[in-house]
Amino acid sequence: MRTVVITGSASGIGLATAEILRDRGDRVIGVDLHDADVTVDLTTAEGRASLVEQVRELSGGTVDAVIANAGLALPVAATVAVNFFGAVATLDGLRPLLLASDAPRAALTSSMASLMPHDDLLVDAALAGDESKAMARAQELVDAGLGQLIYASSKVALSRWMRRVAAAAAWAGAGIPLNGIGPGIVETPMTAEMIATEEQRTAMADMVPMPLHGYMQPDVPGHLLAWLVSEENTHLCGQLVFVDGGSDVVLRGDSTW
Repeated sequence: MRTVVITGSASGIGLATAEILRDRGDRVIGVDLHDADVTVDLTTAEGRASLVEQVRELSGGTVDAVIANAGLALPVAATVAVNFFGAVATLDGLRPLLLASDAPRAALTSSMASLMPHDDLLVDAALAGDESKAMARAQELVDAGLGQLIYASSKVALSRWMRRVAAAAAWAGAGIPLNGIGPGIVETPMTAEMIATEEQRTAMADMVPMPLHGYMQPDVPGHLLAWLVSEENTHLCGQLVFVDGGSDVVLRGDSTW
């Protein structure tokens, strides 16, 4: 039986993934603000440190996989704190517990929004590890009426961080595949208000085209995350897999080749 830690486990993609993993016989240690084995606030340094300590105690010092899935999609500075700094702290903080596993795996939830317009100053501050500067820049965007750039910026930074570290000694060198998913629009509590009306759904479809089956339920990205942290995944390294109904294809075409 594998032990898997999932942040954001109380709803949406995290809950669906936890159910998939439990159904296949894995032990899941859920992390969230409520209704979880570990209840912490990932916007704070104290919450992140508590996450590591509580997981160490619950797991006995060994975990087989970590899924940094918790996230916010609000045009506020706290989105950066959770989506980037919380995710990185989760993965870095729990990495020592992965080293004791025979088949360690790690994954994160980014977004197809990482393909959208973003703020370079915010991304650079995040990647420099300067949380104070990143939070200040996010607030500047809010004050300037540009808060909509925060979510995409947080996901751009997280995706770049993954690409920069995945092949390094701490991850690939230690035998830990680190990868991520880039979901399109998933029908979860986080997106409910964005697609509540037909007008909103039409506007969202123009921005996030999903020609293959349209919007998805959270078990769709959940199954992908479950595979990424399975023992079957031995060689995928630093890849952001877009599970987006075709958004990446429509928006980028063959530009990456």
